[in-house]
Amino acid sequence: MSDPLRPRASLRTAVVWEVLRDALDRRVKAAGPEAGGVLDVLDTGGGSGKFAVDVARLGHRVTVVDPSPNALFALERRAAEAGVADRVRGVQGDTHGLFDVVERGAYDAVLCHGVLEYVEDPAEGVRNVVEALRPAGTLSLLAAGLGGAVLGRALAGHFTEARQVLADPDGHWGAGDPVRRRFTAEQLSGLVTAAGLEVGAVHGVRVFADLVPGVLLDAEPGAMEALLQLEAAAAELPAFHSVATQLHVLAERR
Repeated sequence: MSDPLRPRASLRTAVVWEVLRDALDRRVKAAGPEAGGVLDVLDTGGGSGKFAVDVARLGHRVTVVDPSPNALFALERRAAEAGVADRVRGVQGDTHGLFDVVERGAYDAVLCHGVLEYVEDPAEGVRNVVEALRPAGTLSLLAAGLGGAVLGRALAGHFTEARQVLADPDGHWGAGDPVRRRFTAEQLSGLVTAAGLEVGAVHGVRVFADLVPGVLLDAEPGAMEALLQLEAAAAELPAFHSVATQLHVLAERR
């Protein structure tokens, strides 16, 4: 877990990054030497490039689609500072009108991270990102987990809001909730399979990271690395999917 290419906000991104990097490496091998080890990657809702820049550092070409001009400006700056500006392209758009700004069937891998929580129709969003894939493409899907929100609100003493998450069809806890909807692992997997992909793995993300007080990480030598290892060990275990803050689904075309 000490890879220098891992995104810096490691507690929140380490599990997803490790899974994604391994998936891209497998895709490179499957593409064969004629591809030159370079993939075309689409990052929908990629914002300021938290994952896109690290993917570009691996040598791949990345197109980021995001509705925010400010985020795309930050992406351009981050890519330039990382020395990968020639491999990162930002375009303004969203999953609803995805093919107004990118081509269908043009990408070896698509990242759809933190998008489904906010779109009008999650099923349409998944169908669109799947249509952007090449025949043997890989989808990395990350979305808010319902169980993690229940646990988080309850541990914060907001028991009525925790119950509301369970009762609301979208997993929404009230007017102050910034997240429009949340998902179970079964719901996300269902959206992916309905769009024609085969689920390869499901991971729970931020199972413990959002619950551990920061003071413990600062005071205990080696605590950060130990927590990262714990997150990685728990991520693939179905028992922890139901309490994860986020859920990650890795899938491929059948």
